[in-house]
Amino acid sequence: MEIVITGRHTQIKQRFRDVVDSKMNRVTAIAPDAQRIQVVLTHEGNPRQADSAKRVELTVQAGKTVIRAEASSADEFSALDMALDKLTQRLRRVRDRRKDHRRGLEHPPLPADLPVDDQPGDEGDQGDQGQESNPDNSAQTAVASDLAPGQSVEVQVGDTPIVIRRKLHIAEPMSIDEALYEMELIGHDFFLFVNKETQRPSVVYRRHGWSYGVFEIDTTEHVGQKK
Repeated sequence: MEIVITGRHTQIKQRFRDVVDSKMNRVTAIAPDAQRIQVVLTHEGNPRQADSAKRVELTVQAGKTVIRAEASSADEFSALDMALDKLTQRLRRVRDRRKDHRRGLEHPPLPADLPVDDQPGDEGDQGDQGQESNPDNSAQTAVASDLAPGQSVEVQVGDTPIVIRRKLHIAEPMSIDEALYEMELIGHDFFLFVNKETQRPSVVYRRHGWSYGVFEIDTTEHVGQKK
């Protein structure tokens, strides 16, 4: 399995690399088909956030499945352990779901009270791979530029703190149940997908309590044609 370690606002020390390498057997033990894991260590410079100054994001690619987890702590090693615990729980759910599928069993019900990561990133994000700069620093270019699958563009709007990030995500049509499952795997509180029943771009999201919601997007012209 390929292990890629990157740092944001921090340098990666050799000791951290060694610890990561020693712990990744937990991933391969559960998901032997895992091809790649992206480890991103981020340092928060605000002294008021010392208790969560280090954030570790883990993204595993196993076939067509992407599983993600992240955690923050005062040091990178504690954050790594917490993120790895979340990741292995999600990997076990993937493994168990595959076993049930082979046995012809129904998918197990999705838990509605899973904890949400403190700072979710982009859906399916794998660090800064494929990210391009915007030389003319214009919001128009960030929104209108053509992107390749998995590629992203990020730009700061003028002198404001507003940053626009756009990424092209290739989605296979799936059911709402499958979209909820994928949302739980990456640890976000929303997930974009194409509903295979309606062929509409859709998003599932976590509501308060024990419920989920789903939005579907269509145009007035397209809906009118169906009448």
